[in-house]
Amino acid sequence: MLDDRHGEAFVAFEHVQKSYDGQTLVVKDLNLSIGKGEFVTMLGPSGSGKTTCLMMLAGFETATHGEIRLDGKPINQVPPHKRGIGMVFQNYALFPHMTVGENLSFPLEVRGMPRDERETRVKRALDMVQMGKFINRRPAQLSGGQQQRIALARALVFDPQLVLMDEPLGALDKQLREHMQFEIKHLHEQLGITVVYVTHDQGEALTMSDRVAVFNDGRIQQLAPPAELYERPQNSFVAGFIGENNALAGTIEQLDGEKALVRLDDGGLIDATAVNIREKGQRTTVSIRPERVEFKPEMMPHGAHTIEAQVIEVIYMGDILRARLRVAGSENFVMKMRNTIGQTHLHAGQSVRIGWHPEDARALDPV
Repeated sequence: MLDDRHGEAFVAFEHVQKSYDGQTLVVKDLNLSIGKGEFVTMLGPSGSGKTTCLMMLAGFETATHGEIRLDGKPINQVPPHKRGIGMVFQNYALFPHMTVGENLSFPLEVRGMPRDERETRVKRALDMVQMGKFINRRPAQLSGGQQQRIALARALVFDPQLVLMDEPLGALDKQLREHMQFEIKHLHEQLGITVVYVTHDQGEALTMSDRVAVFNDGRIQQLAPPAELYERPQNSFVAGFIGENNALAGTIEQLDGEKALVRLDDGGLIDATAVNIREKGQRTTVSIRPERVEFKPEMMPHGAHTIEAQVIEVIYMGDILRARLRVAGSENFVMKMRNTIGQTHLHAGQSVRIGWHPEDARALDPV
């Protein structure tokens, strides 16, 4: 699972399991390798096991089974404060009675660092996040975004090789959140640190990560770079969780390597790319991204597969128009159209013929 670009594993989970009650596993046989300098995001819904994995890496939870290694050394028995890991939480976890400078100086004092060096490091860390002029303020005098920058600076102040971030932008508004995503990504690139990031926000994961581990039910469903996750999901959960997705139920009529002919439940036939499909007659869910669907003949890709559809509603969303269609018995089939000059406008009740390239239809496991 290790991306060869990053050489030997810097962080490794080896057959790691976690149970809180001795019966139910919240993390099931996790094997994950992260390269030095890599930005890996653990993405998934609540209860999928992603935060538990982060807490075991931080040392705040103990693995029930298996081993966790950091830079080749086992750390299961190493206490959190001796792992040399920076942490950033959603709630900032700043000391309210301390100034910004004192908050950043504290982890350096704990490490016995001389005062002159502490002051130099604090100034440098604050400059990294453009917060140098706030050194004498207290957390209550800062906005949420400013507090998050301070929390980030505190995690970086002692030059950790590994920084863990647990939903760090969850409390921020949309615009500030998006701005901070780019700031964190740029800091990662500038400093060359290894980052393990936890979020349930798919857009955040796609924007920031070198690779994304999609969790569900205590297991990694797929581990891949963002574009691969979105373009080539390996199962129906990933296809539905990453971005918007159309799902059409059917049965494999013919199978030739990766080429499948699918008979939809309404009787129609469509071509698709078979993913982890083993035999004819197998039930499947065909995944098609909304932006890959066209209704203008001149815009359809060469060799497009076409099918009849009826418009149920069209929603204006500014930069795009989102049409919900009735397709093959499903009333939740979505098509996205760019809002451009001369765009043909659809209306409810209209019958249209839509199309997509067969390679954009993926026959996955049944939902």
